[in-house]
Amino acid sequence: MPKIVSVSTYEPPYSIEQSNLKLLTKELFQDRFHQLDRLLNVFENGEIQSRQFCVPVEWYKQEHTFEERNNLYIELATKFSVEAINRCVENQNFLEEPVSLEEINAIIFVSSSGISTPSIDAHVMNLMKFSNRIKRIPIWGLGCAGGASGISRAFDYCSAHPKEKVLVVCVELCSLTFQKNDYSKSNLVGASLFADGVACALVCGDEVTIQTKKPIPSILNTASNWMPNSLDVMGWEIKDDGLHVIFSKDIPSIISNWLGPFIQEFLSENGITQDNLLHFIAHPGGKKVLKAYENALNLTEDFTAISREVLRSHGNMSSPTVLYVLEKFMLGDCQAGEYGLLAALGPGFSGETVLLQWRD
Repeated sequence: MPKIVSVSTYEPPYSIEQSNLKLLTKELFQDRFHQLDRLLNVFENGEIQSRQFCVPVEWYKQEHTFEERNNLYIELATKFSVEAINRCVENQNFLEEPVSLEEINAIIFVSSSGISTPSIDAHVMNLMKFSNRIKRIPIWGLGCAGGASGISRAFDYCSAHPKEKVLVVCVELCSLTFQKNDYSKSNLVGASLFADGVACALVCGDEVTIQTKKPIPSILNTASNWMPNSLDVMGWEIKDDGLHVIFSKDIPSIISNWLGPFIQEFLSENGITQDNLLHFIAHPGGKKVLKAYENALNLTEDFTAISREVLRSHGNMSSPTVLYVLEKFMLGDCQAGEYGLLAALGPGFSGETVLLQWRD
């Protein structure tokens, strides 16, 4: 089975307390919302304490064109990706020895918060010593589901090429999409929730031999599920000044009603029950989203504790967030033989699940 042998994360340089972000939002939106003080309670209710951004607070007080935002996205996404990749292939928490970049056979680059052609992986490859025969697989537009989908596509690739190694790189700079002149409630909720983050995972085929320091998760299977006629649940609306968030208030109820049957069917197809799962690696889309996971799957808060920890310290970083959660599980004391389920939901509306088993 393909396996995840290393994961790394990279935090953008500006860490800001949620209370300060609430004050900034109040300053920017004063007199633009009816009962603004009441609406700003979303900053406390989300149970986020801090978030990381790629630009300082002062940047948000100024006007920015789509061109300016996107050029900054290309520059910083490239820079941060290099950092995350180096950390992943040299990660002494998991690897006995570093993995040479020239041994990497494919790179899956996942992002939805900026636009680049050539895609960002090409920019990265010009700064790092990858083989010129490396295969490029950029994925755009999956939003919060992107991290889980990237792992799933790495599983597909390594199942077909069991002697090869793949990097999954997830970069989201959601802060660059903030619109100070968008007075919708979706934008206000987005301002309280989204953040920037970068993560990288190394996935290897079954015939690759790499010495690891502890049990690591093998990927047993993956599944995708798509909900028809749900384009308005989440995503971007593209306007002259950039990307504007679409974020339905019905997301928690959709998850509660839709996710359970999907997960139960997937587990049944693989011959296990939910009672076999000891680890739930959930993308923390928000406090209400995690509660919806618990309701849909009859889970206690113990199963979402690590996801809540990541949400509390980083906010929702879109695609990389689930890899931040996975990193914490892999750094923990998961034992050989234990099962886990990695899950994330995103625009489409769609879900992606990955069944894992820790092995020596």
